[in-house]
Amino acid sequence: MRLVECVPNISDGRRPEVYEAAAKAAAAVPGVTLLNVDPGVETNRTVITFVGEPEAVLEGAFRLTAAAIEGIDMAAHRGAHPRLGAVDVVPFVPIVGVTMEECAALARRLGERVGSELGIPVYLYEFAASDPSRRNLADIRAGEYEGLAEKLGDPAWRPDSGPAAFVPRSGACVIGARKFLVAFNVNLNTLDKRLANRVALDVREKGRMRRDERGDPVLDEHGAPVFDPGILKSVKAVGWVIPEFGCAQISMNLTDLDVTPLHVAFDTCDERARERGLRVTGSEIVGLIPKSALLEAGRHYLAQMGRSAGVPERALLHVAMRTLGLSEVKAFDPGERIIEYRLAERSRLVVMTLREFTDELSTDSPAPGGGSVAALAGALGAGLAAMVANLSHTKKGFEGRLGELERIAVRGQALKDRLLAAVDADTAAFDALLAAMRLPKGTAAEQAEREAAIAAATVGAIEVPLGVLEACPEVVELCLEAGAIGLQASRSDAGTGAQVARAAAAGAYQNVCINLPGLSDPALAAGLLRRADAAWAKAVAAHWRAEEEILGGLRKAAEPPA
Repeated sequence: MRLVECVPNISDGRRPEVYEAAAKAAAAVPGVTLLNVDPGVETNRTVITFVGEPEAVLEGAFRLTAAAIEGIDMAAHRGAHPRLGAVDVVPFVPIVGVTMEECAALARRLGERVGSELGIPVYLYEFAASDPSRRNLADIRAGEYEGLAEKLGDPAWRPDSGPAAFVPRSGACVIGARKFLVAFNVNLNTLDKRLANRVALDVREKGRMRRDERGDPVLDEHGAPVFDPGILKSVKAVGWVIPEFGCAQISMNLTDLDVTPLHVAFDTCDERARERGLRVTGSEIVGLIPKSALLEAGRHYLAQMGRSAGVPERALLHVAMRTLGLSEVKAFDPGERIIEYRLAERSRLVVMTLREFTDELSTDSPAPGGGSVAALAGALGAGLAAMVANLSHTKKGFEGRLGELERIAVRGQALKDRLLAAVDADTAAFDALLAAMRLPKGTAAEQAEREAAIAAATVGAIEVPLGVLEACPEVVELCLEAGAIGLQASRSDAGTGAQVARAAAAGAYQNVCINLPGLSDPALAAGLLRRADAAWAKAVAAHWRAEEEILGGLRKAAEPPA
């Protein structure tokens, strides 16, 4: 899979017929998935997010641009957000299997097309910039739409494509390639824009303009204002008031979450607000966000509470969402706003109740079968390892073991999620193999195509249980560790986890072996069998130790006194 995200910002957030038409124009391109349309009334701006294969996204971006400029007249536009044109900015973001340079190439191609076919001045920014002076979006946007005519008359600001002439109706368009940007607004208990802006100047990377004792700007040797840097790197911020929300906000663009994570931006705003007699009351994410950003925030806040981060994903998200107050001004739905959830294929088996799954298993349908059950058993074993570690983490007497217990719990959760995914993946692989076998074989070409499809599907039917098998030794080891250092009252839980993980390994091993004869490539089959044999040997060895240390110890403790 090769996925690119595109996040056009258009200068209309008040007329649904305009921003919905723009979004529909992109969504109509085959291969484009529309993820989110987020209009703002006060900003008079809509953020539209869609993803797809690179060529599909490129076409979607062009069609959206054409539709938006048809419905927006910048001469009449008023809004709180800085803007340069009807389609203000169009960034391409690499998501899966695509490089930043490939996204920069898409930006350049779109720029050429928008400039030549739509007659709009285009500037390229960030990783697509033609010159370092144009890398920063804020520098390109300086002067905004109202100063665009003058800017276009300056040879230093000649557009990268399109006419070097002011087009009153559409303004100019900025197109580029960038890292994943999060538009993040922190809410304050005030309606005073000046107070919000003071906090914004404190936290943003650019900081605030230095002034002398008379209050005049301090200039450098080139006559440019000198700025005292703010606290947070890779953060752009401004203060504004959103009457529809009844509060002022510190509106931020977090341009590199590796440099300044979401929770650091929030906490820093909170600290600076308190120093100014203000309170942060919540926050708002505009558009979509990577799951990792919220999971990291959840771990951070659990650590502040002295609690283990080795909890289920939904618990981490809950802590993050509640602490950040993401639903204060607008409901935050993780299923709609977290990008991985929007792109994920729906699970058929994992979302079933225990009764539904077991009933489905017991019918005459060949799937789900042993492979899915093996994956589920492994997930249960990993869950028990995490459970014992988490139970112990909160008890007195384990203060010296907190790091080890949290490591076990975190890793147990990761393995649990991986193995749960294999429950559906195993059935999907089996279904793909059946579908390949049903392909027509009337001609030589059809027969060759069918054989190739069967070979590929057979590898898939082997790789899924092989992945389960290779995870199981680590699950047993985690149960051993949890049983050794955790609550003694929970040793039977750790022992049960080791036993079901061993059963999962045996089931997965058998599913690998039964599919191997279907491979026509002896070398490939031999390599896969070697991997399976090695993983099975590790699982058996780890299970033997669990039998000795946990089961044997519990049995001995159960003996009545002589």
